[in-house]
Amino acid sequence: MKPILQMQNISKSFPGVKALSGVTLEVFEGEVLALVGENGAGKSTLMKILTGVYEPDRDGRGKIVVNGVETAIKDPIHARNLGISIIYQELTTAENLTVAENIFLAKEPRNRLGLIDTRRMLAESGRILSELNMEIDPGTQVGELSVGQQQMIEIAKAISYNAKVIVMDEPTASLSHKETRTLMQLVQKLKKQHISIVYISHRLEEIFEIADRICVLRDGQTVHQMPATEATTEMLVKKMVDRDLSDMYAKEESFATDEAVLEVRGLTQAFKAASHRAVIRDVGFKLHKGEILGFSGLVGAGRTEIMELLFGIRPSRGEVLLDGERLNVRGPADAIRKGIGFVTEDRKLQGLVLNMSVRENFSLTHLERYTRFDFVDRKKEKRACETYIDALGIKTPSPEQEAVLLSGGNQQKIVIAKWAARHPKVLIVDEPTRGIDIGAKSEVHALLLRLAREGMGIIMISSDLPEIMAMSDRIVVVREGRIAGEFSREEATQERIIEAAAGQGGAAVI
Repeated sequence: MKPILQMQNISKSFPGVKALSGVTLEVFEGEVLALVGENGAGKSTLMKILTGVYEPDRDGRGKIVVNGVETAIKDPIHARNLGISIIYQELTTAENLTVAENIFLAKEPRNRLGLIDTRRMLAESGRILSELNMEIDPGTQVGELSVGQQQMIEIAKAISYNAKVIVMDEPTASLSHKETRTLMQLVQKLKKQHISIVYISHRLEEIFEIADRICVLRDGQTVHQMPATEATTEMLVKKMVDRDLSDMYAKEESFATDEAVLEVRGLTQAFKAASHRAVIRDVGFKLHKGEILGFSGLVGAGRTEIMELLFGIRPSRGEVLLDGERLNVRGPADAIRKGIGFVTEDRKLQGLVLNMSVRENFSLTHLERYTRFDFVDRKKEKRACETYIDALGIKTPSPEQEAVLLSGGNQQKIVIAKWAARHPKVLIVDEPTRGIDIGAKSEVHALLLRLAREGMGIIMISSDLPEIMAMSDRIVVVREGRIAGEFSREEATQERIIEAAAGQGGAAVI
């Protein structure tokens, strides 16, 4: 059987970086090809070449063959016309438009007068959604949908292009367990329709469940391709990171003290929530110095919203004490000055200024340390930045590299580094290892442990149950905007956390 897609000897260079070097990839009809590797291995760059975002190096060796025909993919529209679509980790839906308008964006059906045929668009969208077993009204505004439902709309959009190859880049990173199961069923349905999937994920359990074949990239090169049935977790980790990794989670001891650094009483939001957001009511908890306090719960339960209230992003009522003194936080600037840091989940929109350098992003939270008489000491700033580049293993040719040119995992490390370097009393980290590979996870965990050892109080939100259980001294479970349970490290089990998150007798949908 001939592959429907071949990428042969593909190379790509950026200033100071060789991102890809002679990569080879084959995709067969109706298969799921898992593409795995560390952040910075070249996965996203390779897919951007496939979908026409980047051009490969013109070295005379590389070529792309689609359905037996060698093709130079000019741009994303050309790629879609060839039957190749991509669903990015960061959603690209327009929340102010309806589901149907998103699916047919820039290719709306027209009537005889040249006007948009809304009735036909709704009908066609409904047909596509029905084929994919999606119970979503095509007239619904996308902003009212959950993240998981928006992910499904991205897939419906790809189907509307008559795609034969769909690239899914970390599609389950923001999905609940129930939404992930729905996505897995959808992928199986697409396979039966002879649609091929290139599936990028750091969650190895998903890879083994869904993939037919696996391609491993390391340092911009193809190092191994194999049937999924021949692979093991240990083998993949070894191929990806070129070293044995026996334990992702490094926490073996607690650094928590009896001294409370943060106390929250009756925290309640002072605004009307959007329809898809939990209403935060009467939340209370304590955080001790040196403690890692985990926050668990269903996607949409209100974990992030609680932290946004604490950080002053949204107005709130209630009482917050830091080191025993009542805080009056009127906005994020107040929170930062008083000793609270916040690593947000969305690194691109909220965590980084993408067109600024690694060094400039790193010092955003504490630029005053390098400033005298309104002048910035660039050498001092650079030295501090390089310390964290080394500590977190950030892959960048220099501190002057633009953040936009780094992989998603390395961008996430920069966000963590800029807050860690400020040394806040309390550091909130929201999904700190989302989209980060196995090796990088251990580096992030090691940094969080080091900060806890130094006495910092850390609040960690994570949808990864093994991570939250392994890293936390205590676990707070949130359900529908309220605290539904609290467990010590010894008391916590997956079953107890799921039961508290879903409610007594509820479905386990973390």
